[in-house]
Amino acid sequence: MNEAIHDKRSRSFRCEGIVLRHLDWGEADRILWLFTLEKGKMRMIAKGVRKARSRKSGHLEPFMRVNLLLSKGKDLYFISQVDTINAYSCLREGLVLTSYASYIIELLDRFTIEEEENRALYRLLIDTLERLSDEKYQNELVLRYYEIRLLDLVGFRPQLFNCMFCNREIEPEDQFFSLQLGGVVCPRCGKGTSGLLPVSMQSLKYLRHFQRSSFRDAIKAKLSKALNQEIENIMQLYFTYLLERNLNTPPFIRNARKDK
Repeated sequence: MNEAIHDKRSRSFRCEGIVLRHLDWGEADRILWLFTLEKGKMRMIAKGVRKARSRKSGHLEPFMRVNLLLSKGKDLYFISQVDTINAYSCLREGLVLTSYASYIIELLDRFTIEEEENRALYRLLIDTLERLSDEKYQNELVLRYYEIRLLDLVGFRPQLFNCMFCNREIEPEDQFFSLQLGGVVCPRCGKGTSGLLPVSMQSLKYLRHFQRSSFRDAIKAKLSKALNQEIENIMQLYFTYLLERNLNTPPFIRNARKDK
């Protein structure tokens, strides 16, 4: 991985990043948002990238991992050079994988602000794209692990081991989850309390396992369809609460699964 290399005379530097999204600009340009190793999320412009003979166009699609030479303009960074490190081309070959990759990109995009370095989050993003590209891993498990680890890295780690009301250690039984408090509530405290989500003992077991385990240990678990659906629902409701808006990609995922 490249460290940022600054040149005070040219105001240029090199960095590495993942393309999050882009927006057509003018007749031939494109504004892009990338999450970079060196500076976190960055907004930049690729001049002439939409022209048929542009050498940059094939390197700047969503999910692609690239090396960049950037120059600092008045308001935006300009892409002078770009080379692909990994295109993750298999993530564009089917609707389901494309929807999963779009989901992890959207989550990271929503929870980050521009130019706030987070190397651990960059590493998690790369690792997750690589895991989705590898057929030996259960895709749903990859996503659930990513969700819980992302929450850690953006400062919203849910409390899964002690009741948010009484602080007692959670017993091996069905519990509740509080979106507002960001953690579990025991049956005694949760009984009759409005605004809580039920969470089964098995789902909580998996969430706790993902939260405290490396991916190597996490993949020893196997998620059933029912458990995956329960955990997915809880996580997406929690994300909606934290972000104060719905995510765009979950309906895309549901439609892609139906077509599979």
